[in-house]
Amino acid sequence: MKIENKIEEFESLGDDHIGTSSNTPMRNDAFKLSNEEKIDIIKDDVRHIMETLGLDLSDDSLSGTPNRVAKMFVKEIFGGLDPKKKPNASTFKNKYKYGEMLVEKNITVYSTCEHHLLPIVGKAHIAYISNGTVVGLSKMNRIVDYFAKRPQVQERLTIQVVKELQEVLNTKDVACVIDAKHLCVNSRGIRDIESSTVTSEFGGKFKEEATRREFLDYIKLDTKF
Repeated sequence: MKIENKIEEFESLGDDHIGTSSNTPMRNDAFKLSNEEKIDIIKDDVRHIMETLGLDLSDDSLSGTPNRVAKMFVKEIFGGLDPKKKPNASTFKNKYKYGEMLVEKNITVYSTCEHHLLPIVGKAHIAYISNGTVVGLSKMNRIVDYFAKRPQVQERLTIQVVKELQEVLNTKDVACVIDAKHLCVNSRGIRDIESSTVTSEFGGKFKEEATRREFLDYIKLDTKF
């Protein structure tokens, strides 16, 4: 009975898309195995899943799928679990004394819902106000990509991006808004293909109404070239 209750609790948690921590839950021995060792293990697990579903892995179209999926998991879509892949966000002195808000909008987000391992696809918008330090524009995109490439909850992703930039820039004045579609909602369960999820995290001056409104107005701009 206790096991059945626990299963119901886990299923409910996943369907409600609730996260339990602002940090990605990781075991202490997460990096004991090499990437190649992880690929070998995952490959066997994927093969077992496919065979259990009744698929014929001797077919030319399917025979390479376990290895492809394993490599994709370890080296691509979950590559952000590896701290060695964390982008080196070099900072520079704000010599030109730019004191206004800097906004990087429409950053593409490709992530994976940790409850059903289905894609999350959307856009992130980031802003900060320099306190004497600036960061290269592409580094903000790379930070989003790094934290997105792991099993995620959108709220956690938003917080992680802000915390990382606050640390890099040594300022609390950082904000992030993410608008994304979750295929676990769009393609299964309720199957609502029109809905998207918006999350935000505001630090420092962005908690003030005027600064927050300025940022939100900037990301509404229709940029065309």
